[in-house]
Amino acid sequence: MMAPLNVMPGFGIFPPEHTCDGADTSPESRVLGARTPYLAVVMEDPDASRGTLTHWLIWNIPATERIPAHLPPEGFLSEPAGAVQGTNDLGTIGYRGPCPSRGESHRYLFRVYGLDAMLPLAAGAGKHGLIEAMRAHVLQSGETAALYSR
Repeated sequence: MMAPLNVMPGFGIFPPEHTCDGADTSPESRVLGARTPYLAVVMEDPDASRGTLTHWLIWNIPATERIPAHLPPEGFLSEPAGAVQGTNDLGTIGYRGPCPSRGESHRYLFRVYGLDAMLPLAAGAGKHGLIEAMRAHVLQSGETAALYSR
């Protein structure tokens, strides 16, 4: 049985600074229970009108209890050291926050994976590339959700 990871973004409703209504910067997340050397995060909006929308892909995060906030929109990161970000469904590298249509409330899922190895995946890769690269390396996983309304 796969050991669980606990992921906590520190809120149940997104603060505006992490959305299109604010600075649109990545939130800090706490990850508890990691027993693997690396982590990957996928943040998605399953309530998007055109199907699930991927807002953030990041992998090769050295196992930590804290993923820092305000990560720059770059493929390769110096902090957390060695972390790599992919291209979201909005066509940019890195994090893009919630931005539902006015009058709508959406759920945003944070999925965290504990990996047994670094992934040899190029910066800017998309969700399907990340899922394929992780296929034989996921030893742990966890998920949580947060809401945002406009």
